[in-house]
Amino acid sequence: MRALLVLVGIAALVILAGMATGFINIDQTQTAQLPRIEGGQAPEFKADVGKIDLGIEKKVIEVPKVEVQKPGAEPTPAQ
Repeated sequence: MRALLVLVGIAALVILAGMATGFINIDQTQTAQLPRIEGGQAPEFKADVGKIDLGIEKKVIEVPKVEVQKPGAEPTPAQ
């Protein structure tokens, strides 16, 4: 039960952070109406969410060579 509450809390924080940064925009487009004898009307919402595009770019990166020696070992000459 506690884990479920934690997950709901985390989801609420993610949604609030998205709304605060403008990544998520939710507008109510239709109001709710209580049912009288029959019917009623549920509210409608329009959600505009941001879009993320990912791309791939190939690059060649030189990585330095690292040598590790045990204590007391003779150092080997660099090549």
